[in-house]
Amino acid sequence: MNPFLAKLHSYPFEKLRQLFAGITPNPAYSPISLGIGEPKHPTPAFIQQALIDNLQGLAAYPSTIGSAELRTAIAGWLERRYGIPAIDPATQVLPVNGSREALFAFAQAVVSPAPAGAPPALVMCPNPFYQIYEGAAYLAGAEPYFANSDPARNFAPDYRSVPADVWQRVQLLYLCSPGNPTGAVLTLDDWRELFALSDRYGFVIAADECYSEIYFKAEAPLGALEAAHQLGRAGYPRLVVFSSLSKRSNVPGMRSGFVAGDAAIIKSFLLYRTYHGSAMSLPVQAASVAAWNDEPHVIDNRAKYRLKFEQVTPLLQDVLNVELPDAAFYLWADVGRYAGISDTEYAKRLYAEYNVTVLPGSYLARDAHGVNPGHNRIRMALVAEVEECLEATRRIVEFSKKLSA
Repeated sequence: MNPFLAKLHSYPFEKLRQLFAGITPNPAYSPISLGIGEPKHPTPAFIQQALIDNLQGLAAYPSTIGSAELRTAIAGWLERRYGIPAIDPATQVLPVNGSREALFAFAQAVVSPAPAGAPPALVMCPNPFYQIYEGAAYLAGAEPYFANSDPARNFAPDYRSVPADVWQRVQLLYLCSPGNPTGAVLTLDDWRELFALSDRYGFVIAADECYSEIYFKAEAPLGALEAAHQLGRAGYPRLVVFSSLSKRSNVPGMRSGFVAGDAAIIKSFLLYRTYHGSAMSLPVQAASVAAWNDEPHVIDNRAKYRLKFEQVTPLLQDVLNVELPDAAFYLWADVGRYAGISDTEYAKRLYAEYNVTVLPGSYLARDAHGVNPGHNRIRMALVAEVEECLEATRRIVEFSKKLSA
């Protein structure tokens, strides 16, 4: 077996399963899960219909590069959403089967094996982070290096504390903006600093933007291509963005997303994917075209999330240290006010006593540089409809008040 497999940690949800092993939750309460970031809003009917109308496409092999119509729809959406110059659908856009599989595969295409006797390449990851980044680093023969989040900078990764000798070994940098689980959005100054580091040390930036369309301010989150354009970086050197329809359009089961950016990197990634066998089915491509070309359903979806967060956040602030995030659909709450109750103990007791599932923050982070930035935090995914989220909130409030009694 590939020896790198032995380096993989248990996935957070497997850790959660082990944490809850042997517990029978209070039968007085129906189960509510805020643990998994899986969209629960209904899939728009027009997307379902587009899928149905194109089922004849199941009789043909799809091409890895995807249809010209889909790539054109994605390029058009990028131009409208971020106010950037025309993206070339033929060279700067590549459809993928959801951002997750592409984020994982990307490291294997980008990372160059270290020479014999030399230390392995590094892949820079935020901390806390989406676990795929770490696994991708290991399976590419590299090592992850974690840039801890900085609470003073809205939980953006603290790249300023990374030593120069570390940067010299970094070949790939993963970031997530809006972030999972913190909801942090990088500013133009953050991007200016990051691009300068990429220019100095030559690493590729993989920008995970799957939460870009769920936000709570009037202004949409700044995107990586948008920042590059504003900073005069023509052609998006060493920059590739990853996006998805899963959260934007409530179609996680379609597994539809894209990568876009530096044409030279996209060309190499396409070659890799041609061998990888990861072409998107034609019916899914057709439904994706319909989704990328429509914005009203996205506005309606965002309004649902805003309504939930506006109602839930103030209630939770009475018992937890939590703030409305910039974007995404998570609340990243500090439970440290309850002495002697860790994030894992809080989650375990909440599940046992009130049948509500939340994810311990320490499961989404690693011990790095003397700290685990997820320690004493929990992640709550407000993905269900409003009433279910409010019911979960009422139980969390009641449970937390018991802890302080």
